[in-house]
Amino acid sequence: MPIPFDNSFAALGSPFSSAQEPDPVKNPALITINEPLARQLQIDPKWLESSVGIDVLAGNRIAEGSEPVAAAYAGHQFGHFNPQLGDGRAVLLGEILDKNGHRYDLQLKGSGRTPWSRGGDGRSPIGPVLREYIVSEAMAALGVPSTRALAAVTTGERVVRDGIAPGAVLARVASSHIRVGTMQYFAAREDRQSLATLVDYILQRHYPERLGADNAAVALLEAVIEAQAKLIARWQLLGFVHGVMNTDNMLLCGETVDYGPCAFMEEFHPETLFSSIDQQGRYAYCNQPGIAQWNLSRLAETLLPLIHEDTDTAVTHAKTALQRFPGIFEAAYQTGLADKLGLSDMNESDNALADALFSALQEDQADFTLAFRFLADQVNPGAKNTGAGELFSPGQKLLEWLPRWMQRQQVESADPQERQKRMFAASPAFIPRNHLIQRAIEDGENGDYALFHRLVARLADSVSYSSIDHDLALPAKPQERVTRTFCGT
Repeated sequence: MPIPFDNSFAALGSPFSSAQEPDPVKNPALITINEPLARQLQIDPKWLESSVGIDVLAGNRIAEGSEPVAAAYAGHQFGHFNPQLGDGRAVLLGEILDKNGHRYDLQLKGSGRTPWSRGGDGRSPIGPVLREYIVSEAMAALGVPSTRALAAVTTGERVVRDGIAPGAVLARVASSHIRVGTMQYFAAREDRQSLATLVDYILQRHYPERLGADNAAVALLEAVIEAQAKLIARWQLLGFVHGVMNTDNMLLCGETVDYGPCAFMEEFHPETLFSSIDQQGRYAYCNQPGIAQWNLSRLAETLLPLIHEDTDTAVTHAKTALQRFPGIFEAAYQTGLADKLGLSDMNESDNALADALFSALQEDQADFTLAFRFLADQVNPGAKNTGAGELFSPGQKLLEWLPRWMQRQQVESADPQERQKRMFAASPAFIPRNHLIQRAIEDGENGDYALFHRLVARLADSVSYSSIDHDLALPAKPQERVTRTFCGT
């Protein structure tokens, strides 16, 4: 088979999903294929680029072995529970075992109406497709657990949202698309059997090392808590703002999903947010760890009937698991922060030093990414092509803070070159900057994908600086700033 499908989720059947073929489109055309990812999934990129492959990616043809379904789930959206959401504009074509035996979902996003569309057209404008492709691939390249983009195609049709834009479909790859909201869907219906089925399925698929635990539900809760705590720590260290941390956007496998109103922070400020629909700042940068724990508490609620027959005992077990989140998050964050600061580890005085740095960055309105790149330059000034010299000018508060940090560096035993290497890995020179993504979207709406391709290629190696791409590393100028992002639904 051109795509080696192996479909375990579809085999669960109803009520977890409903059979649903994608809606055909008028005139599909290829934007891009992710060749390295295709090869990892044992799919021939040349076949994907063929007319038959493009038809499959657009939803005009069902590939051999595919069992397309739309999945059921619920979710808290901005704190308000909706008992029925589901895949309203996405179809899971099936699963693929990659060359290492790892299982991945292949999903089409923007593929038309499903039983969960709630009156919508199930389509996607080209903008959200290009944004998700760029950012998800950048996140994966940075080592952040993330869904991936296999391909993007245009549909030859127009999509009406605030305006009229070309339609597109994203072929998305994930370890799975099972969400906190999936568990909530069945908990709201008091369907204990389906919850138990999902617990077993998720443990087998994502956390096999926890199979055989005395309490499967607690084992799953603990595994998801650990995965999410480490994920959110990575977000915070990179200045990534997700923008819509609803429970239906939290995958139980621990990957980042749904890059709608997301953006990377430029000027450091803890309350940074971008989402046009987040009027209260619920999902601002500083709130992300707390929201993650809140979402995990909603997951714990769904598992209570499986944890123990006695509710009070079940709640005690769930609370014990949830209390581990801050410690796991903090340990992951501290490890990453030490790398960003060029330290072997963090102690109490180091944390005070870091707090002073963040205060300085906020007062200076400094670029979060390039400020840490600048620090890396100071560790080993003889290194070439770091980018700091031509990209970043430190503000007064940062310059006042710098001698304290340099003094701390003197007690580090690691070689400066090795420390700088770790700092570069933790603080990339290139991030998907919002104004560049917006420009790529605007160009793409007019059929020009040059900047899109350039961004994808550059962000595949965001650590190594090249002056050729100087313009892709710079923050937005005042007239270029994009302060609001949109879901595109």
